[in-house]
This record gives sequence, structure tokens and C-alpha cells, in this order.
Amino acid sequence: MKNKPLESLCELYKIGAGPSSSHTMGPQRVAILIRQAFPDANHFRVTLYGSLALTGRGHLTDVVLQRTFAPHPCEVVFDHGFSKRHPNNFIVEAYLDFTLLATWHADSIGGGSIQIDEYPVEQVDANYPWTSMEEMKAEMSTSGCTALELVDRYDPKARSHVEHAWSRMVACIERGLRAEGTIPGALGLEKVAGQLHAKALDPHKEWGNEEREKMLLSAYAYAVSEENASGNEVVIAPTCGAAGVVSAVMYFFATQRQEPTSRIVDALLMAGIFGNFVKRNATISGAKGGCQAEVGTACSMAAAGASYLYGLDFDRIEYAAEVAMEHHLGLTCDPVLGFVQIPCIERNGAAALRALDAALYGKHIGNLRKNRVSFDDVVAVMKETGAHLRKDYRETALGGLAKKIKRKFGL
Repeated sequence: MKNKPLESLCELYKIGAGPSSSHTMGPQRVAILIRQAFPDANHFRVTLYGSLALTGRGHLTDVVLQRTFAPHPCEVVFDHGFSKRHPNNFIVEAYLDFTLLATWHADSIGGGSIQIDEYPVEQVDANYPWTSMEEMKAEMSTSGCTALELVDRYDPKARSHVEHAWSRMVACIERGLRAEGTIPGALGLEKVAGQLHAKALDPHKEWGNEEREKMLLSAYAYAVSEENASGNEVVIAPTCGAAGVVSAVMYFFATQRQEPTSRIVDALLMAGIFGNFVKRNATISGAKGGCQAEVGTACSMAAAGASYLYGLDFDRIEYAAEVAMEHHLGLTCDPVLGFVQIPCIERNGAAALRALDAALYGKHIGNLRKNRVSFDDVVAVMKETGAHLRKDYRETALGGLAKKIKRKFGL
């Protein structure tokens, strides 16, 4: 970790199909790379371990692998043993008839990012010189540059990528608000984002403005999360399972506060700074850190973006982001039946609401006293907390709500 570089924000805001950046996007990227590396291979075998094996069917891991390798056959093996490397470890074997061409050992480390022992994984270059928030703030102080000016300097491809990502966030929300029917999977959950949105805007209902805005914000988060659970395109921020939080908060400011696209893009870059430090110094993988790593990080990012749009200085933006993460510490990842639906969809809506609360704390409390807990501090604590969570509560569907509700299904 000491020498691990801070990645480009292009890597944080990836665009792809749900329902899981770790379980679908990551393995799919490896499948595409091994097909390209061995074009003569005519059948494949993938062995999934740990969290990938325990929740892979609910997350559609086997489906996306077989679809990616088609028309060639792909055997998917679910091994519930845990690797010491990473809880999202898997092995991909490529064959030409009965001859083994290659064996790749890979990890899906969160947010669609992957590591492959036998193959270098290309990423968008960035030249960030810091490894912590404190180091970045020190350069801001000595150089007189703002945080966003430093992003533009060290990560020049990020802004245009985030502009495109924002357009896909908008498309996802608006598609989700139009969607009807049920989400695929054994839970049979109805899609409710559009109904909630219509209810909030019903002229015959005398909602207070605060209640109406909370309903709208929740509808936006539900729209993304329901699209994600249906396997449709989302912008991960920082993961598929938490994609609804940042998207919803930014869409809220764009539609309800009439913030222009340029300001939304700046807010997304600001949010990305905080998500990037979490990704480097802790984890954004639910299988490694619980849902505090996914939804907690998303809430922290959204709080930072909202604080920027409120016009707060960087210290108060950091305060809001820290508050958002601090009050998700210990949050477990316990997807019922392995689907990214219960409690994931509601959790995105709740975190979007909490992000605005954290931003308001930054606005009204952040200038009254100095925060005793830095963002670096809370990220370190989140990492430590995740390491101490039992594996039952880290995206294995073995504990918590997943265990309780599974019994109701008679499974």
C-alpha cells in the first residue's frame, strides 16, 4: 500500500452494467482480456472463490462470464473457500481443445478494478503525488491552488471523462424513473422509483417542501439502484451497489437547485477526490470492508459534492465527508439471496438523504469548531473496522438480513 499510486478519477467513475462492479464488471474485464490474449482458445473454465462464489449467482457473475465468453463454452465453478489473497479471488483457465493455454489468477478488488498476476492491467494514467488527504492539503497550502485545480493538473483526462459520466448518470436516472414491472430475481421486488417520483409531484397532495424534496431525492436513488439491480448501465460511484447515492444527490442539485452542468462536473470531481483516497487507503469492496466501504464511501463522496455546491471551503467539505463516513462505520454487507436489492436499494436512498444532512453539518457546524477527526483518520478506522467484521457480514449472504430473510424463503 505504501507505494500504491492514487488512480485517475476515470477509474473511480467507471461506466458499465450492474448489478455489481466486483461481481460482474471485474470478472467481465478479466474475461475480455484473456480472450484478447488467447484468441485461439475455444473453451474456458472459471473458478470463483469466497464472496464471488457465495453470492455470484445472485450477482449474475456466472451469467456475465458465460455471455462474455460466448459463443465458446465456459464452465463456472463455485468454490466457497476463501483465498488469503482477496475475498473476491478467481481463476480463469483458457483451453484449445484439451490443451491448457493459460491460467490466470485474478482478484476483483472493488469498483470494477482488477488485479491479474499473469497480465498487466492497463489503467488511465494520473500523476497525483500524494497518498493522503493531508499531503494534498499541504500542497494546496504551499501552491495556493484549489483542490480542483490540482485535479486538472495531475489528472488531465478526468474532467472530460466525468462530463461524459454525468450524462450517463442522468440517462440512468431518467430511464429508471420510467421503468415499470419487477426487478429480475427470486425476490420479485416491484420497481417503485417512478411511482415515488409521481407521488412527490402529485399536485393534489399537499406535501411540505422538505418532504417533497426528500421523496424526490429518494426516487432518484431508487431509479439508479433499480436499474443496477436489473443489470442495466450505471455509473459506479464508487461501486455498482452504491451507484445511486452520488447520482441522486447530483441530479437533485441539477433539477431542484438548477445547478449548471459545469458546476455539477466540478462537484463530481470534488466527490471523486474523497472516494479516491478511500479506494487507495482502505477499500471500496463490500467483500473486504462491508457496506461501510461501498455505501459509506458513496455517502461521503456525495456529501463532499453537495458541500461544494453549497459553496463551502475545503475544510468544511472535508468535515462533511468525514461525518458521512463516520456514521456509516460498521455497516454490514448482507445482500438477501445474494441479489443487490435488499437492503441495497433502500440503503442507497437513505444514504443520499444522509449525504445532504452531512453537508448541512459542514455548512452550519463546520465553521463553529475545528473537527477533531480528519478524513484520513476516519478512512483508517473504516479499514480497520472492515478487517474485524466477520466474513458473514462482508458480502457473503451468510449473516444479518441475508440469513434472516433467507429463512422466510424456506432456503
